[in-house]
Amino acid sequence: MDQRQKRALRSNMIAYSFIIPSLFFLVWLGVIPLAVSLFVSLTDWNYTKGFGNWNFLGLKNFIDLWSDEWFVASLKNTLVYTIVEVPVSILLALVIAAAIQDYCRDKYSRVLRTVMYMPKICNIVASSAVWVALLSSYGPFTLMVKALGWKNPPRWLADYHWALPSLMLVSVWMSLGYRILLYSASLQSISDELYEAAEIDGASKSKQFFKITIPLLRPTTFFLMITGIIGSFKMFGTTNVMTQGGPGHSTYTLVYYVYKTAFSYYRMGYASAIAVVLFVLLLIVTAIQWNHNKQAEANL
Repeated sequence: MDQRQKRALRSNMIAYSFIIPSLFFLVWLGVIPLAVSLFVSLTDWNYTKGFGNWNFLGLKNFIDLWSDEWFVASLKNTLVYTIVEVPVSILLALVIAAAIQDYCRDKYSRVLRTVMYMPKICNIVASSAVWVALLSSYGPFTLMVKALGWKNPPRWLADYHWALPSLMLVSVWMSLGYRILLYSASLQSISDELYEAAEIDGASKSKQFFKITIPLLRPTTFFLMITGIIGSFKMFGTTNVMTQGGPGHSTYTLVYYVYKTAFSYYRMGYASAIAVVLFVLLLIVTAIQWNHNKQAEANL
């Protein structure tokens, strides 16, 4: 073995020494739990009876899900929440970030972005508790709505039809600053020469926004869309603190139903089946979005 081969071998060994610990923890904390969850979803395991104390049911848990009123409601609520919250928050973040970029001075824009980012770093339990107070019958939000002319506003979190939109409002507020920050960073990377050339050609501000800004922000939008969908499917904290899934099953989500089924009713096998369905849904949505983004980039 010559010196060149020895140096290459040494370099590879150093690289593997960094990679192997990460692979070990990936397998230990990711692949193995996933495999165990898949197996448990095929059983009726009640974890209070000890590990290995289960009966194999095959696909019965997955079949029973679709006749379970609470699962169907949880799935519906999760999909509605995702379809509404993610696009609304991304659109608002894009518009606000562009407005800050165009109309605020640098020192003010930095302060404004920092202030808007604060909800992201606040404790989710504390933020949810504050919003419970804001949305109460005598809370500031309800009083503001009355002052604007709505004489008999609903009891937001106690109303079957308004509880889920209230959670959407809180989630948009919590995530908006983070998305504005990412869009602002991406906007600053766009060359001013593109806008100057478009302006010379007679393009209006709105046309520049739709023809230059939005296409060049596609990678950021794709990232925010994927992470937003995954985050909305995992929504648990605000639901647990603000509504506990109620009233009725109006704010039950898939993750909250997994939690209740596993740790309140001790049906770990059934809960694992719900978790597997959630995993498959996320996999499908991510694959579709990824394929769509690749095709869109190819057509640019």
